[in-house]
Amino acid sequence: MTFESRRETALKILSTSETLTRKAGSFLGQCVADECPLSDRQQEWFNQLADRAGVNLESVQ
Repeated sequence: MTFESRRETALKILSTSETLTRKAGSFLGQCVADECPLSDRQQEWFNQLADRAGVNLESVQ
């Protein structure tokens, strides 16, 4: 996943999910602003947040 696609996905999650925790919102904000690659654990959490928000990762990549 490129930074731009990750950024786009994170913004979609932030705008569609109504049940994000403060920690999840902060993490997604980091994904929008920071170009550093995600660790495996962070990528797994990102994928879970996208799934819960109903955001299709394949359409963004």
